[in-house]
Amino acid sequence: MLSAHIELRRGQLDLEVDLEVADGEVLALLGPNGAGKTTVLRALAGLDGIERGRIILDGEVLDDPGAATFAPPESRPIGVVFQDYLLFPHLSVVDNVAFGLRARGATKQTARSAAVEWVDRMGLGELATSRPGAISGGQAQRVALARALATAPRLLLLDEPLAALDAGTRSTVRRDLRHHLAEFDGATIVVSHDPLDALALADRVVIVEHGTVTQTGTISEVTTRPRTPYVAELIGVNLLRGVADEHQVALDGGGSVTIADGAQGPTLLLIRPHAVSLHRARPDTSARNQWRCTIGGFDLMGDHVRVRLTGEVDLVAEVTPAAVADLGLAEGSEVWASVKATEVTAYAG
Repeated sequence: MLSAHIELRRGQLDLEVDLEVADGEVLALLGPNGAGKTTVLRALAGLDGIERGRIILDGEVLDDPGAATFAPPESRPIGVVFQDYLLFPHLSVVDNVAFGLRARGATKQTARSAAVEWVDRMGLGELATSRPGAISGGQAQRVALARALATAPRLLLLDEPLAALDAGTRSTVRRDLRHHLAEFDGATIVVSHDPLDALALADRVVIVEHGTVTQTGTISEVTTRPRTPYVAELIGVNLLRGVADEHQVALDGGGSVTIADGAQGPTLLLIRPHAVSLHRARPDTSARNQWRCTIGGFDLMGDHVRVRLTGEVDLVAEVTPAAVADLGLAEGSEVWASVKATEVTAYAG
């Protein structure tokens, strides 16, 4: 099990993060660019020393500045798969996998024998003598994973493991990666900015923003109860914050929202974009929430269009291309947005 309290400063980033990951668990570390995700991985791997805190893996203290304890990277039972895989271009697939074992003191024969087994396990036997320049991105990812796992690590760190792949390859490699992680009995941390990676690979999610943890929980907990605008945008929902008095919520930025279930005190409101209806004139409907808005722009999302709205309440609506044409929607035009009170999810802020 990993237990870590990490504090350090890098440039303008003040990082303070607590993590716990159990054996067999896959934790996804999500956050915007510059949030500190990769810095966390570098600290765990021993590539960057922490300034305060403690990193403990399976009961062994790897880093504790207060006790002047620091285990160098090569002595930590940790495997790392970097974003660009960092395969040696002059070495074959087998020799790349064997390199990690050789770096930890294994004999050439022992390392090569183990590497052959891992290459076969990853379904790369026919490419054993190939060099990285002659294999695909998905195959390179499996080589890097094999190199990390061949050393029998107790903690596996994956830094954006699918980012270098094209969209057509990513789903297949993601499925294969999930299979391999399910067989790994140590702790795993996957850094990503893609919620699909977290959904497909992780048991639990930690959100890091500006160097601190802003939310943690299972995929279901995070997606149904986002707590920051970043998380709301990540999963594609509207998140509003205000103070509730029974069925009325006065929003922090002005305006109000009517909710079906009563609440009291600081409250977060989740509104899914498809629940926002658009009208050219004030609607004569039963929807208790109606706001005049201005269209700020459009985003095409598959077979739907996301309409960005500004006004008394800033929202994103999701409509069909046909609705855009029928309503004559255009950037800068005024519309009315309506949301039923029953479509607003309220929870403690």
